[in-house]
Amino acid sequence: MKRRILIIGKVHEVGYRAFLLGLAESFEVKNFFAENLTINGKQAVEVLVEDEEIKVKDFIDSLKKRKPDAAEVEEIKVEDYQGKVMKKESYYRYLTAMQLTKIATYGGEMIKRQDETLEKQDQMLKKQDQMLEKQDQMLKKQDQMLEKQDQMLKKQDQMLEKQDQMLKKQDQMLKKQDQTIKEIRVTREEIKGEISALRQDLKTYLDKRIVKIEKEIAKIKARIGMSN
Repeated sequence: MKRRILIIGKVHEVGYRAFLLGLAESFEVKNFFAENLTINGKQAVEVLVEDEEIKVKDFIDSLKKRKPDAAEVEEIKVEDYQGKVMKKESYYRYLTAMQLTKIATYGGEMIKRQDETLEKQDQMLKKQDQMLEKQDQMLKKQDQMLEKQDQMLKKQDQMLEKQDQMLKKQDQMLKKQDQTIKEIRVTREEIKGEISALRQDLKTYLDKRIVKIEKEIAKIKARIGMSN
């Protein structure tokens, strides 16, 4: 008996062909072939099987009940087949070669992807280096700015110190001025006292002089009167 079986659904990249080969091995099917196809945009596995009728039927019954864990089967079609079917041992070698080819292809793609990833990493590292260099430049500028600020603060401290010295000198000058004013006031009071004493002395002297003059005038008048 020869049969062609189409398994449709999510059946690629889930180990379906290896699963079917193991199933055929368990039923000791002599001739077996399985290949991945795309039918009307859907994933499919084409299975060809040839052996005694009971083995083929048992294989198909088991195939309808079992599947790989990751597979999602939508439909299974079974039909007669008139073509040649590969021996199971030959298919095993064929599948092994196909798997090795896939591994080599995937390996090459993985190496290519790794190279691309490494290249991207190198670019990222270069960008990081550039960013770090810019950060270093910014830090240097910040250090320079801080140094200038320190210098300005030192100058401000010096100016404040000079201002303090000037204020101290002003305080000293004001103290001297206050002392001078006090001395002037004392001297002025002393001068006032002296002037007042002089005035009093002058008044006393003038009063005495006037009295004396008046007496002399009176004597002169008396003499003149006696002469008349």
